[in-house]
Amino acid sequence: MMKPTFYLAHYRKVDGDRHSVKTHSVETSLFSKKFAAKIELDLIGELLGLLHDLGKYSFKYQCYIKSAVGLLCPGDKKYVDPRSYKGKIDHSTAGAQWINEASRDAIKINKLTSEIVALCVVSHHSGLIDVFDIAGEDKFSARLNKDFTLTHYCEAQEKIDHSISDRINELIKSENKNNQLKKLIIRIHELFSGSIRSFSKALLARFLFSSLVDADRLSTADFENPEDARLRYLGNYPDWQELIDCFEQISFEIRNEVDQKRCEISSSCRQRASDKQGLYYLTVPTGGGKTFSSLRFALHHAKQHKLDRIIYVIPYTSIIDQNASEVAKIFDGISKEIVLEHHSNLVPEKDTYRNRILSENWDAPIVFTTSVQLLETFFGGGTRSVRRMHQLAKSVIIFDEIQTLPIKTVHMFNNAINFLTNLCSSTVVFCTATQPLLHGVDPVKGAVTYSDAMEIVEYPPLFDALKRVHVQDCLKKGGWTEKKLAERVKALLHDKGSVLVVINTKPSARRLYESCKDLSKNVFHLSTNMCPKHRKTILDQVIDCLDPSNPKPVICISTQLIEAGVDVDFGAVIRCLAGLDSIAQAAGRCNRNGRQEGLGIVQIVNLQNENLDRLPEIKTAQDVTLRIFDEYKKNPAGFDKDRIGYKAMKRFYKYYFYKRAHEMSYPVSRKKLGRDDNLLSLLSTNQQSVDEYKRQHGSPSLYMRQSFKTAGKYFRVIDAPTEAIIIPYDKDAESIIAKLSVKLSLKEERSLLKTAQQYSVNIFPYMMKKLREENALFQTYEESEIWYLHAQYYSKDFGVSLEPVSQMEFLNA
Repeated sequence: MMKPTFYLAHYRKVDGDRHSVKTHSVETSLFSKKFAAKIELDLIGELLGLLHDLGKYSFKYQCYIKSAVGLLCPGDKKYVDPRSYKGKIDHSTAGAQWINEASRDAIKINKLTSEIVALCVVSHHSGLIDVFDIAGEDKFSARLNKDFTLTHYCEAQEKIDHSISDRINELIKSENKNNQLKKLIIRIHELFSGSIRSFSKALLARFLFSSLVDADRLSTADFENPEDARLRYLGNYPDWQELIDCFEQISFEIRNEVDQKRCEISSSCRQRASDKQGLYYLTVPTGGGKTFSSLRFALHHAKQHKLDRIIYVIPYTSIIDQNASEVAKIFDGISKEIVLEHHSNLVPEKDTYRNRILSENWDAPIVFTTSVQLLETFFGGGTRSVRRMHQLAKSVIIFDEIQTLPIKTVHMFNNAINFLTNLCSSTVVFCTATQPLLHGVDPVKGAVTYSDAMEIVEYPPLFDALKRVHVQDCLKKGGWTEKKLAERVKALLHDKGSVLVVINTKPSARRLYESCKDLSKNVFHLSTNMCPKHRKTILDQVIDCLDPSNPKPVICISTQLIEAGVDVDFGAVIRCLAGLDSIAQAAGRCNRNGRQEGLGIVQIVNLQNENLDRLPEIKTAQDVTLRIFDEYKKNPAGFDKDRIGYKAMKRFYKYYFYKRAHEMSYPVSRKKLGRDDNLLSLLSTNQQSVDEYKRQHGSPSLYMRQSFKTAGKYFRVIDAPTEAIIIPYDKDAESIIAKLSVKLSLKEERSLLKTAQQYSVNIFPYMMKKLREENALFQTYEESEIWYLHAQYYSKDFGVSLEPVSQMEFLNA
């Protein structure tokens, strides 16, 4: 009997082992089936895996892959130059054409299934493609109608293993498969209407795409590096009860009423954990112990509903390390790797090989990540971030400081949350002291649901019980000079022993620091012009001064970076006029633990020379706060005599969201896109593109119409066009710069750059231009595009400077 031909998918050079297209396809289908089963689409998941690499059976692809790995050598009859063929042999379209050809006369639901499957298959290397592009071109149909000789469709059908082709045909004809999707589509139609219905179908396609991409990458990586497979959990986590037992052993010392209320909040979270799945709100004043209380809810809720993981989403990398470390310590007795941290500023000792492997698809029982990573998972382009999307199903997802959600993403985010909670068996918790009215925005474009029953704790009484500060309106006509404000700081330092001043802009913070630096032995400055290692050093010194067992007079002048999640407790706070949410967050750093007799003091001031030209969102928020303060003066009782209480906060968000409603669909300008449009539209009805298609060709027959690739291209959580530069902050940083000054392997360079993040500062283009003019920036080597700063342009007091400062003193030398 003739031995069947071996069709190569991957080759392991270390031992010469070969991974066949058949084995890879089956492995991918099993993973994808498992992932898609989370939303009861396991048969579609299986079909995706079997179809995705069909073109690899072609003669042309086999010649290429064997030449690339050295199984064919120059001179061999079938040898081709792999460099000239790389990325040019289409191996992903054939599988899409198979289901498309089989579904040409199908009924509507089968046609929709075919479109989604084909879309995922053709996109699995590039990221989801545009169905209709901006010009109204039908890119999807063009891909499916590509010449069979170029996609190797007929050749692949002849060569594919019969057991796989039989299963593909069985799945294509399967009524069970079509009924699975039909059930989900009916649910989408029951829940949503208009453009949100189309947006939800786009999220469904993205979920299935996530299942396929992760499955494909797992099969490939685990063949190429078998050790990787042994590092993965693959969902086999410790039992939730085991984690709960560890958590419940924590004892909290009750020293005062604040501690008592924290315990009551935690108890409420425990009690509500047995409730049904859905969206919940944990509205607790700052310092109310949200992190551990929400985690307690999540652990018990995950056990109750047999969920897969807990994902804790934090807005800033500056606070994620602290929170994740505190939680990880709880479970150290079970494993050092219960908690997975995934963010850009991971410290080297935590940036282990296993951590990187698990971060690729959030394969851990408890994940701490940033809102940037989460939003990229929902809406980013390419294939890297989307791998993780399926892991959001059957999870508890906690959004800490939800008020920091970028305004431009509000409607897309709301629709994604509704998709998760209604269709993916997920529970979402919005945590904050300043709950934004995400349920109060335009429901036609996307709003989350809200009812009092969704509040985990009864929050209005908490604002009275946990009131630890009195907010004073110290605004004055013409504003405060730095000199006058320094005098106020001095007086508060004398009365309260410690003062935090939060300023909107870095130049203003620097000027005030210069005015205050001689007021005490311990005067500190914090801003993002300082590298993370420097900021941590300063913050540690501040915390040491605030130690209640040995307090020292201390002044800290900071930008907003200190407001969210940084656990400090000052005697008094001065906050430069900003949004009421920011004022409340700053107030949370005053008398945080209720140790003062009476209330702490928070004073709101306006600076005379503040320039907000580059920060229009702060100016808008200031205007709304001024309106609230004016209304408060006329009727303090209407705000329960609390300028930052829950009534004031609700009114603030009502006004603020009204002012910025036009930004909430993620607008993209004509200058970028060629027309004025928004990402919400591109990912739902894509009306302008469809209208252009209709003008040229008549009504389209496709059900899916989104511009996925274009939306992914323009989606940015943070728009600021900054560039990172490395700071020679200490001897370790100097060593990294020296090592990067010679050409290294890509792996070595990436590893060093990861470590260098602790010594990096992101600067704006105008700063980059100025520093280059000053000859203060150097490339590590020619054309590396890795820049480091001259030491004379970095101050131990305020970080990066655009003019020379005194020779840098290495703080940690």
